[in-house]
Amino acid sequence: MLRFEILTVCGIGVGLAADALAVSAVCGGVYKQLGIKHGLRMALFFGAFQAFMPIIGWAVSEGFKDFIAPWDHWVAFALLAGVGGKMIYESFAIERIERKPRDPSRLTVLLALSVATSIDALAVGITLSLITESIFMAVALIGLITFVISYIGWEAGRRFGHFFENRLEIAGGIILIVIGVKILLGHLSA
Repeated sequence: MLRFEILTVCGIGVGLAADALAVSAVCGGVYKQLGIKHGLRMALFFGAFQAFMPIIGWAVSEGFKDFIAPWDHWVAFALLAGVGGKMIYESFAIERIERKPRDPSRLTVLLALSVATSIDALAVGITLSLITESIFMAVALIGLITFVISYIGWEAGRRFGHFFENRLEIAGGIILIVIGVKILLGHLSA
C-alpha cells in the first residue's frame, strides 16, 4: 500500500471506530465490575466485525467497479460524507442510559453490538474498493485500529463514564467527511 492509501485507511479506521469507542466507553462505565477480559473480548468482536463488514461491501462493489470507475471519487465522497453525516446526526440522538443495558459480556448481546457498530463499515467497503488494491491489508488495519480504540474506550468508560460519548461520534463523523472531501479534491485536481 502506498503512503497515501495507508493514511487514508487509518483515517477511515479511526472514523469507523468511533461507534465502537462510544459503545465500549458506555459499557465500561455502566459495568465497572467487569474486568479486563470483558473489555478485550468486546474489543476483539468489534475489531473483527469492523474488518469483516468492509469485505462484504468490497465483494459486492467489485462487480460494479468498471461501471463506477468514471465516478469513483464522487461515489467515495458521497459514501464517506453520508456515513460521516449520519454519525454526526446520531450523536445528537444518543439517549442517556437510565438503567443498565443488557450485559455486554453475553455472546448474543456482544454479537448484536458488533453488528450495530459495524454496519457503516459495509458501505465503506465499497469505498475501499475504489481507493486501494490491497483490501485485505486495509481491513486488517481497520480491524486492528478498532480493536485498540475499543479497548481504550472500555478502560476510559470504566474510569470516566460515558461523558464523552456523543463527542466521539461527532469526531468520527467529521473524520470520515474530511477523508471523503480529500479523496474528491485529489481526483478533481488531477
